[in-house]
Amino acid sequence: MLHFSPDEYANRLSRLMVEMAEQKLDAMLLFAQDSMYWLTGYDTFGFCFFQCLIVKADGQMRLLTRSADLRQAQATSTLQDIVLWRDRAGADPAIDLRDLCDDMGLLGARIGVEWATHGLTAANGRMVEERLGSFAALRDASGLVPGLRLIKSPAEIAYVREAARLGDHAFETMLPLVKPGADEAELLYVLQGEVLRQGGDYPANPFIIGSGPDALLCRYKAGRRKLEAQDQLTLEWAGVKAQYHAALMRTVTIGAPLMRHEELFSAAHEALLAVEEVMRPGYTFGDVFDAHARVMEDHELVRHRLTACGYSLGARYAPSWMEPQMFYTGNPELIHPDMTLFAHMIIMDSESGVAMCLGRTYLTTLEAPESLSKLPLELIVTGN
Repeated sequence: MLHFSPDEYANRLSRLMVEMAEQKLDAMLLFAQDSMYWLTGYDTFGFCFFQCLIVKADGQMRLLTRSADLRQAQATSTLQDIVLWRDRAGADPAIDLRDLCDDMGLLGARIGVEWATHGLTAANGRMVEERLGSFAALRDASGLVPGLRLIKSPAEIAYVREAARLGDHAFETMLPLVKPGADEAELLYVLQGEVLRQGGDYPANPFIIGSGPDALLCRYKAGRRKLEAQDQLTLEWAGVKAQYHAALMRTVTIGAPLMRHEELFSAAHEALLAVEEVMRPGYTFGDVFDAHARVMEDHELVRHRLTACGYSLGARYAPSWMEPQMFYTGNPELIHPDMTLFAHMIIMDSESGVAMCLGRTYLTTLEAPESLSKLPLELIVTGN
Protein backbone atom coordinates (compact mmCIF):
# COMPACT_ATOMS: atom_id res chain seq x y z
CA MET A 1 0.00 0.00 0.00
CA LEU A 2 3.04 2.31 -0.17
CA HIS A 3 2.67 5.22 -2.60
CA PHE A 4 6.41 5.62 -3.16
CA SER A 5 9.41 3.35 -3.76
CA PRO A 6 11.72 2.17 -0.95
CA ASP A 7 14.46 4.36 -2.45
CA GLU A 8 12.23 7.43 -2.18
CA TYR A 9 11.62 6.83 1.52
CA ALA A 10 15.30 6.07 2.11
CA ASN A 11 16.26 9.34 0.45
CA ARG A 12 13.84 11.28 2.63
CA LEU A 13 15.27 9.71 5.77
CA SER A 14 18.80 10.55 4.62
CA ARG A 15 17.83 14.18 4.08
CA LEU A 16 16.30 14.31 7.54
CA MET A 17 19.42 12.81 9.11
CA VAL A 18 21.63 15.40 7.39
CA GLU A 19 19.45 18.24 8.68
CA MET A 20 19.40 16.76 12.19
CA ALA A 21 23.20 16.56 12.17
CA GLU A 22 23.44 20.21 11.08
CA GLN A 23 21.15 21.21 13.95
CA LYS A 24 23.02 18.93 16.37
CA LEU A 25 19.93 16.92 17.24
CA ASP A 26 20.24 13.40 18.62
CA ALA A 27 16.62 12.59 17.86
CA MET A 28 13.31 14.00 16.64
CA LEU A 29 9.84 13.56 18.10
CA LEU A 30 7.48 13.79 15.15
CA PHE A 31 3.86 14.51 16.04
CA ALA A 32 2.69 15.91 12.67
CA GLN A 33 0.84 13.28 10.67
CA ASP A 34 2.07 14.71 7.37
CA SER A 35 5.67 14.35 8.64
CA MET A 36 5.07 10.69 9.46
CA TYR A 37 3.39 10.12 6.10
CA TRP A 38 6.21 11.83 4.17
CA LEU A 39 8.92 9.92 5.99
CA THR A 40 7.37 6.42 6.20
CA GLY A 41 4.05 6.32 4.33
CA TYR A 42 2.08 5.94 7.60
CA ASP A 43 -1.44 7.03 6.66
CA THR A 44 -4.09 7.54 9.36
CA PHE A 45 -6.39 10.07 10.99
CA GLY A 46 -5.45 8.54 14.34
CA PHE A 47 -3.28 11.58 15.12
CA CYS A 48 -6.34 13.01 16.88
CA PHE A 49 -5.07 10.82 19.75
CA PHE A 50 -1.57 10.76 21.22
CA GLN A 51 1.04 9.26 18.95
CA CYS A 52 4.66 10.01 18.18
CA LEU A 53 7.33 8.83 15.75
CA ILE A 54 10.81 8.87 17.30
CA VAL A 55 13.64 9.27 14.79
CA LYS A 56 17.23 8.96 16.02
CA ALA A 57 20.17 10.63 14.34
CA ASP A 58 21.36 7.21 13.11
CA GLY A 59 18.06 6.60 11.30
CA GLN A 60 16.47 4.27 13.84
CA MET A 61 12.69 4.83 14.06
CA ARG A 62 10.00 3.73 16.52
CA LEU A 63 6.32 4.62 16.43
CA LEU A 64 4.32 4.99 19.63
CA THR A 65 0.59 4.73 18.92
CA ARG A 66 -2.65 3.07 20.00
CA SER A 67 -3.91 -0.43 19.25
CA ALA A 68 -6.43 0.92 16.74
CA ASP A 69 -3.55 2.10 14.53
CA LEU A 70 -1.26 -0.92 14.81
CA ARG A 71 -2.50 -2.58 11.63
CA GLN A 72 -2.80 0.82 9.94
CA ALA A 73 0.91 1.41 10.48
CA GLN A 74 1.79 -2.13 9.42
CA ALA A 75 -0.27 -1.88 6.23
CA THR A 76 0.64 1.63 5.07
CA SER A 77 4.20 2.33 6.20
CA THR A 78 7.82 1.21 6.12
CA LEU A 79 7.87 1.07 9.93
CA GLN A 80 9.02 -2.16 11.56
CA ASP A 81 9.15 -1.09 15.22
CA ILE A 82 5.69 -0.17 16.50
CA VAL A 83 4.99 0.23 20.21
CA LEU A 84 1.51 0.59 21.70
CA TRP A 85 0.35 2.57 24.67
CA ARG A 86 -2.75 1.11 26.30
CA ASP A 87 -6.10 2.89 26.57
CA ARG A 88 -7.11 2.80 30.23
CA ALA A 89 -8.32 5.05 33.04
CA GLY A 90 -5.60 7.51 33.98
CA ALA A 91 -3.44 6.65 30.95
CA ASP A 92 -0.42 8.93 30.44
CA PRO A 93 1.18 8.08 27.09
CA ALA A 94 3.87 10.70 27.68
CA ILE A 95 5.31 8.32 30.29
CA ASP A 96 5.34 5.57 27.65
CA LEU A 97 7.12 7.99 25.33
CA ARG A 98 9.74 8.81 27.97
CA ASP A 99 10.31 5.13 28.66
CA LEU A 100 10.66 4.44 24.96
CA CYS A 101 13.18 7.28 24.61
CA ASP A 102 15.11 5.86 27.58
CA ASP A 103 15.14 2.44 25.94
CA MET A 104 16.60 4.07 22.81
CA GLY A 105 19.45 5.63 24.82
CA LEU A 106 18.22 9.22 24.68
CA LEU A 107 18.65 10.21 28.33
CA GLY A 108 20.22 13.68 28.35
CA ALA A 109 20.04 13.90 24.55
CA ARG A 110 19.20 16.95 22.42
CA ILE A 111 15.75 16.16 21.03
CA GLY A 112 13.88 18.21 18.45
CA VAL A 113 10.11 18.34 18.93
CA GLU A 114 7.32 19.19 16.50
CA TRP A 115 5.34 21.44 18.82
CA ALA A 116 3.51 23.42 16.11
CA THR A 117 1.18 20.77 14.74
CA HIS A 118 -2.45 19.73 15.01
CA GLY A 119 -1.11 16.29 15.93
CA LEU A 120 -0.10 17.54 19.38
CA THR A 121 -2.78 19.23 21.46
CA ALA A 122 -1.82 21.76 24.11
CA ALA A 123 -2.78 19.28 26.85
CA ASN A 124 -0.63 16.52 25.36
CA GLY A 125 2.19 18.98 24.78
CA ARG A 126 2.17 19.90 28.46
CA MET A 127 2.40 16.19 29.34
CA VAL A 128 5.40 15.80 27.04
CA GLU A 129 7.14 18.77 28.64
CA GLU A 130 6.41 17.51 32.16
CA ARG A 131 7.57 13.95 31.49
CA LEU A 132 10.54 14.62 29.20
CA GLY A 133 11.62 18.13 30.17
CA SER A 134 14.02 16.84 32.85
CA PHE A 135 14.87 13.71 30.86
CA ALA A 136 16.35 15.41 27.81
CA ALA A 137 17.04 18.83 26.28
CA LEU A 138 13.93 19.54 24.19
CA ARG A 139 14.27 21.93 21.24
CA ASP A 140 11.54 23.32 19.00
CA ALA A 141 12.08 21.76 15.57
CA SER A 142 8.58 22.30 14.21
CA GLY A 143 9.84 23.65 10.89
CA LEU A 144 12.44 21.00 10.13
CA VAL A 145 10.40 18.42 8.23
CA PRO A 146 8.02 21.00 6.65
CA GLY A 147 11.13 22.68 5.25
CA LEU A 148 12.32 19.41 3.73
CA ARG A 149 8.86 18.75 2.28
CA LEU A 150 8.66 22.14 0.57
CA ILE A 151 10.54 21.03 -2.57
CA LYS A 152 8.74 18.09 -4.17
CA SER A 153 10.31 15.03 -5.77
CA PRO A 154 9.34 13.90 -9.30
CA ALA A 155 7.14 11.18 -7.77
CA GLU A 156 5.35 13.73 -5.58
CA ILE A 157 4.87 16.09 -8.52
CA ALA A 158 3.22 13.28 -10.47
CA TYR A 159 0.61 12.96 -7.70
CA VAL A 160 0.02 16.72 -7.63
CA ARG A 161 -0.47 16.73 -11.39
CA GLU A 162 -3.09 14.01 -11.07
CA ALA A 163 -4.72 15.95 -8.23
CA ALA A 164 -4.93 19.00 -10.50
CA ARG A 165 -6.55 16.92 -13.23
CA LEU A 166 -9.13 15.66 -10.74
CA GLY A 167 -9.88 19.20 -9.59
CA ASP A 168 -10.39 20.43 -13.14
CA HIS A 169 -12.61 17.47 -14.01
CA ALA A 170 -14.77 17.92 -10.92
CA PHE A 171 -15.40 21.58 -11.71
CA GLU A 172 -16.14 20.96 -15.38
CA THR A 173 -18.64 18.26 -14.39
CA MET A 174 -20.36 20.50 -11.85
CA LEU A 175 -20.46 23.75 -13.85
CA PRO A 176 -23.43 22.86 -16.14
CA LEU A 177 -25.53 22.42 -12.98
CA VAL A 178 -24.87 25.99 -11.80
CA LYS A 179 -28.08 27.79 -12.75
CA PRO A 180 -31.05 29.48 -11.08
CA GLY A 181 -32.75 27.10 -8.66
CA ALA A 182 -29.71 24.87 -8.27
CA ASP A 183 -29.18 23.58 -4.74
CA GLU A 184 -25.74 24.08 -3.19
CA ALA A 185 -26.03 20.56 -1.81
CA GLU A 186 -26.20 19.07 -5.30
CA LEU A 187 -23.28 21.18 -6.51
CA LEU A 188 -21.13 20.16 -3.57
CA TYR A 189 -22.14 16.51 -4.03
CA VAL A 190 -20.92 16.54 -7.63
CA LEU A 191 -17.76 18.57 -6.95
CA GLN A 192 -16.58 16.30 -4.14
CA GLY A 193 -18.07 13.13 -5.57
CA GLU A 194 -16.24 13.40 -8.87
CA VAL A 195 -12.88 13.62 -7.13
CA LEU A 196 -13.67 10.41 -5.26
CA ARG A 197 -15.25 8.69 -8.26
CA GLN A 198 -12.12 9.33 -10.31
CA GLY A 199 -9.89 7.67 -7.70
CA GLY A 200 -8.99 10.69 -5.59
CA ASP A 201 -9.14 11.17 -1.84
CA TYR A 202 -10.95 13.28 0.73
CA PRO A 203 -9.42 16.75 1.14
CA ALA A 204 -7.69 17.81 4.35
CA ASN A 205 -10.36 20.46 4.87
CA PRO A 206 -13.92 20.80 3.57
CA PHE A 207 -14.54 22.44 0.21
CA ILE A 208 -15.75 26.04 0.50
CA ILE A 209 -19.12 26.74 -1.08
CA GLY A 210 -21.16 29.88 -0.55
CA SER A 211 -23.66 31.84 -2.60
CA GLY A 212 -25.45 35.15 -2.21
CA PRO A 213 -24.07 36.93 0.88
CA ASP A 214 -22.17 33.76 1.84
CA ALA A 215 -20.05 34.07 -1.31
CA LEU A 216 -17.98 36.51 0.77
CA LEU A 217 -16.98 33.80 3.28
CA CYS A 218 -13.58 32.12 3.22
CA ARG A 219 -14.60 29.05 5.19
CA TYR A 220 -17.04 26.18 4.89
CA LYS A 221 -20.15 26.46 7.04
CA ALA A 222 -23.15 24.21 7.54
CA GLY A 223 -26.39 25.03 5.71
CA ARG A 224 -27.46 25.14 2.06
CA ARG A 225 -29.41 27.52 -0.15
CA LYS A 226 -30.67 27.50 -3.73
CA LEU A 227 -29.27 29.84 -6.35
CA GLU A 228 -31.37 32.79 -7.45
CA ALA A 229 -31.74 34.20 -10.97
CA GLN A 230 -29.15 36.86 -10.12
CA ASP A 231 -26.54 35.39 -7.80
CA GLN A 232 -22.88 34.70 -7.08
CA LEU A 233 -21.20 31.46 -6.03
CA THR A 234 -17.73 31.20 -4.51
CA LEU A 235 -15.98 27.84 -4.54
CA GLU A 236 -12.64 26.70 -3.19
CA TRP A 237 -11.92 23.04 -3.80
CA ALA A 238 -9.03 20.70 -4.46
CA GLY A 239 -8.22 17.60 -6.36
CA VAL A 240 -6.50 15.14 -4.02
CA LYS A 241 -4.41 12.09 -4.86
CA ALA A 242 -2.44 10.05 -2.30
CA GLN A 243 -3.11 12.94 0.14
CA TYR A 244 -1.44 15.45 -2.25
CA HIS A 245 -3.58 18.51 -2.99
CA ALA A 246 -4.02 20.86 -5.93
CA ALA A 247 -6.40 23.64 -4.91
CA LEU A 248 -8.48 25.98 -7.06
CA MET A 249 -10.77 28.92 -6.38
CA ARG A 250 -13.44 30.66 -8.47
CA THR A 251 -16.41 32.97 -8.09
CA VAL A 252 -19.14 32.15 -10.61
CA THR A 253 -21.85 34.68 -11.45
CA ILE A 254 -25.39 33.48 -12.11
CA GLY A 255 -27.29 35.76 -14.47
CA ALA A 256 -25.73 38.88 -15.93
CA PRO A 257 -22.72 39.88 -13.78
CA LEU A 258 -22.85 43.20 -11.98
CA MET A 259 -20.44 45.89 -13.08
CA ARG A 260 -18.73 45.42 -9.72
CA HIS A 261 -18.17 41.72 -10.50
CA GLU A 262 -16.43 42.70 -13.72
CA GLU A 263 -14.31 45.33 -11.96
CA LEU A 264 -13.21 42.92 -9.26
CA PHE A 265 -12.49 40.13 -11.73
CA SER A 266 -10.27 42.47 -13.73
CA ALA A 267 -8.30 43.27 -10.58
CA ALA A 268 -8.07 39.62 -9.50
CA HIS A 269 -6.91 38.54 -12.95
CA GLU A 270 -4.29 41.29 -13.11
CA ALA A 271 -3.05 40.43 -9.62
CA LEU A 272 -2.73 36.73 -10.41
CA LEU A 273 -0.65 37.51 -13.50
CA ALA A 274 1.52 39.85 -11.41
CA VAL A 275 2.06 37.05 -8.90
CA GLU A 276 3.16 34.70 -11.67
CA GLU A 277 5.92 37.15 -12.62
CA VAL A 278 7.61 36.80 -9.22
CA MET A 279 6.77 33.18 -8.44
CA ARG A 280 10.18 32.08 -9.63
CA PRO A 281 13.73 31.63 -8.26
CA GLY A 282 15.34 34.85 -7.10
CA TYR A 283 12.17 36.03 -5.35
CA THR A 284 10.64 35.31 -1.95
CA PHE A 285 7.20 34.37 -0.67
CA GLY A 286 6.96 37.95 0.58
CA ASP A 287 7.63 39.25 -2.94
CA VAL A 288 4.69 37.20 -4.20
CA PHE A 289 2.36 38.81 -1.69
CA ASP A 290 3.70 42.29 -2.44
CA ALA A 291 3.03 41.82 -6.18
CA HIS A 292 -0.58 40.96 -5.36
CA ALA A 293 -0.88 43.85 -2.90
CA ARG A 294 0.39 46.46 -5.40
CA VAL A 295 -2.33 45.56 -7.88
CA MET A 296 -4.99 45.68 -5.19
CA GLU A 297 -3.74 49.10 -4.12
CA ASP A 298 -3.81 50.35 -7.71
CA HIS A 299 -7.48 49.30 -7.89
CA GLU A 300 -8.24 50.85 -4.47
CA LEU A 301 -9.09 47.45 -3.03
CA VAL A 302 -6.79 47.34 0.00
CA ARG A 303 -9.68 47.15 2.48
CA HIS A 304 -11.32 44.35 0.48
CA ARG A 305 -8.30 42.02 0.14
CA LEU A 306 -6.73 39.61 2.63
CA THR A 307 -3.33 39.86 4.30
CA ALA A 308 -2.12 36.62 2.68
CA CYS A 309 -2.60 35.42 -0.89
CA GLY A 310 -1.57 31.76 -0.94
CA TYR A 311 0.68 29.05 0.41
CA SER A 312 2.55 25.86 -0.28
CA LEU A 313 0.55 22.68 -0.89
CA GLY A 314 1.42 19.02 -0.52
CA ALA A 315 0.35 15.92 1.37
CA ARG A 316 -1.66 17.24 4.29
CA TYR A 317 -4.16 16.06 6.88
CA ALA A 318 -7.15 17.62 8.62
CA PRO A 319 -7.94 20.27 9.59
CA SER A 320 -6.17 22.12 6.74
CA TRP A 321 -4.57 21.41 3.37
CA MET A 322 -2.29 24.46 3.84
CA GLU A 323 1.41 23.89 4.42
CA PRO A 324 3.06 26.35 6.85
CA GLN A 325 4.83 28.45 4.21
CA MET A 326 2.51 31.31 3.16
CA PHE A 327 2.52 34.36 0.92
CA TYR A 328 2.44 37.33 3.29
CA THR A 329 4.42 40.52 3.51
CA GLY A 330 7.99 40.14 4.72
CA ASN A 331 8.15 36.35 4.42
CA PRO A 332 11.82 35.65 3.48
CA GLU A 333 11.19 32.05 2.31
CA LEU A 334 12.89 31.73 -1.08
CA ILE A 335 11.19 30.40 -4.19
CA HIS A 336 12.91 27.30 -5.59
CA PRO A 337 12.04 25.02 -8.52
CA ASP A 338 9.72 22.08 -7.84
CA MET A 339 7.51 23.73 -5.25
CA THR A 340 3.74 23.32 -5.55
CA LEU A 341 2.18 26.65 -4.60
CA PHE A 342 -1.43 27.82 -4.48
CA ALA A 343 -2.07 31.50 -5.22
CA HIS A 344 -5.52 32.92 -4.49
CA MET A 345 -6.77 36.40 -5.30
CA ILE A 346 -9.64 36.90 -2.84
CA ILE A 347 -11.64 40.11 -2.98
CA MET A 348 -14.60 40.49 -0.61
CA ASP A 349 -16.40 43.84 -0.96
CA SER A 350 -18.70 43.90 2.05
CA GLU A 351 -19.94 47.38 1.15
CA SER A 352 -21.49 46.25 -2.12
CA GLY A 353 -21.94 42.59 -1.10
CA VAL A 354 -19.92 41.45 -4.12
CA ALA A 355 -17.28 38.69 -4.07
CA MET A 356 -14.65 37.75 -6.60
CA CYS A 357 -12.05 35.02 -6.14
CA LEU A 358 -9.55 33.53 -8.55
CA GLY A 359 -6.90 30.96 -7.69
CA ARG A 360 -4.96 27.95 -8.92
CA THR A 361 -1.99 25.73 -8.06
CA TYR A 362 1.41 26.15 -9.71
CA LEU A 363 4.58 24.14 -10.10
CA THR A 364 7.64 26.36 -9.86
CA THR A 365 10.40 25.95 -12.42
CA LEU A 366 13.73 27.62 -13.23
CA GLU A 367 11.70 30.34 -14.95
CA ALA A 368 7.96 31.10 -15.03
CA PRO A 369 5.69 28.85 -12.94
CA GLU A 370 3.53 26.24 -14.62
CA SER A 371 -0.17 26.28 -13.88
CA LEU A 372 -1.22 22.74 -13.07
CA SER A 373 -4.86 23.57 -13.78
CA LYS A 374 -6.04 23.83 -17.37
CA LEU A 375 -9.20 25.81 -16.49
CA PRO A 376 -9.27 29.16 -18.31
CA LEU A 377 -8.81 32.42 -16.40
CA GLU A 378 -12.07 34.09 -17.32
CA LEU A 379 -15.12 35.49 -15.59
CA ILE A 380 -17.55 32.57 -15.46
CA VAL A 381 -21.17 33.52 -16.16
CA THR A 382 -24.01 30.99 -16.10
CA GLY A 383 -27.79 31.01 -16.16
CA ASN A 384 -28.24 33.65 -18.87
